[in-house]
Parts: sequence; C-alpha cells; structure tokens
Amino acid sequence: MPELVIETAENMQALGEEIAGKLIDKDVILLTGDMGAGKSELARGIARGLGIAGPIPSPSFTILNLYDGGRLVLNHFDWYRIEDSQELYLAGLDEFIGNEGVTLIEWHERAKELLPDTYLEIIIKQLDDGCRTVEFKPCGNFRPFSI
Repeated sequence: MPELVIETAENMQALGEEIAGKLIDKDVILLTGDMGAGKSELARGIARGLGIAGPIPSPSFTILNLYDGGRLVLNHFDWYRIEDSQELYLAGLDEFIGNEGVTLIEWHERAKELLPDTYLEIIIKQLDDGCRTVEFKPCGNFRPFSI
C-alpha cells in the first residue's frame, strides 16, 4: 500500500478518526516513529474516532491511560520511559495488551517480548518539509488494512 502524506497535526488527528472507524475489539496497534513524529496526535484522533471525549494526554509519565467512554475501551500505552518489559510485568500492565477494547502502544520497541503475534503497525516518518508519511503494516493474522 502506498504511504499517505499528512501535512498538519489536524490532518493526523483526522486520519486517526478514520482509522478508529475500522478498529474492532482486541485490536493491537503499534505506533512507530521518532520523537515528535505525530504518534500522540494520531492516538488523539483514534480516541476521538472511538467517541472518547475530554483531554487525551500522552501517557509518557503514567505508562498507560485507560479510556472507557467510547465505542470501545482504549488502552493507550507509552513505553518511552520504561527500562524493560519487567517493569510492565511487575505493574500488571501486560494484562491490558490485546485484552478488552483497542490497545495503542507508542515506543513498543522497549518491550518487544510483550507484543502479541497479531497487530497493526502504523509507521510515521517525518519529512524535511514538516509533513509526515504514514504506512500501515499488518502483522501476523491482522486483517488487510487500508484507508
């Protein structure tokens, strides 16, 4: 599938809303990209698209934000500040991955051993002109996915 080009934060959120319409219970979505690529903006759009109201802050310091006010529960992880998967096991947070609702994981590279076999990876790359490219990569038995 060709990469999408996204020009603004608002466009990234709109893309997230569109993605949310295609998500089903127990979907695991990995958001891949450098710092500032737009992962949290995409997550905000997905939350809005699921019908979740109110602020959607990045879970950088809490590791996990749970939202249950929408069409599906949203488990939004940010693993940037963890050292390894042991932190997630000790806190019992591993039990939320692929459980009820949709699981979004930013910085999944920090605890690869916790990832399920089936997920959708969304790869965001920053371009020199300030735009981003977005690519969808279904893994395992994740259904074909396109926007």
